[in-house]
Amino acid sequence: MDPLDPLLAAADSALRTLFAKPRSTRECPVVPADETKMQPQERRRAAALMRVNHVGEVCAQALYTAQALATRNPVLRRQFEKAAAEESDHLAWTSERLKELGDRPSLLNPLWYAGAFGMGLVAAQFGDRVSLGFVVETERQVEQHLQGHLERLPAQDHASRAIVAQMKEDEAAHAAGALDAGGIELPAPVKNLMRAAAKVMTTTAHYI
Repeated sequence: MDPLDPLLAAADSALRTLFAKPRSTRECPVVPADETKMQPQERRRAAALMRVNHVGEVCAQALYTAQALATRNPVLRRQFEKAAAEESDHLAWTSERLKELGDRPSLLNPLWYAGAFGMGLVAAQFGDRVSLGFVVETERQVEQHLQGHLERLPAQDHASRAIVAQMKEDEAAHAAGALDAGGIELPAPVKNLMRAAAKVMTTTAHYI
């Protein structure tokens, strides 16, 4: 492999995530139900929550791309790349749902991507087990965050709820896969710092 190939792949991933129309390999989940009818304020609330979820998927692409770039283990690199491909489904689903709700992605997506990419590179410097542990904790926190959104989304927003439910299931699988691959439990201060950073991101992305 040419030494530049991983760098070019990382740059390509960033450009596709931030500027190209995302495409999914799986059908967007749907739940058979009555036609979705929401009041304007409910639609705005659903859109804000889905914008936050879209930001989370932008960050997931950055995180997995950075870790795939940094690891020297080819098996682990393929695992990170596979997870990124699966997360691209979420990116496409949330992007499309935002359009359906008449809203837009976060204006700060380049900033979120850069921050998550940097965190992925830093985690990778401590070795593959720490890098995997970072994935485990990230996905656990995302799973909790998605559960909160299921509780906050309008009950009649069947489409958004179906998407979030599938995302939650996939994130749990990614956490389990990283744990099985050798991920370690991170120290409590690191977990708390991750929660604080996520809180800043989600609160800001709710509006911007």
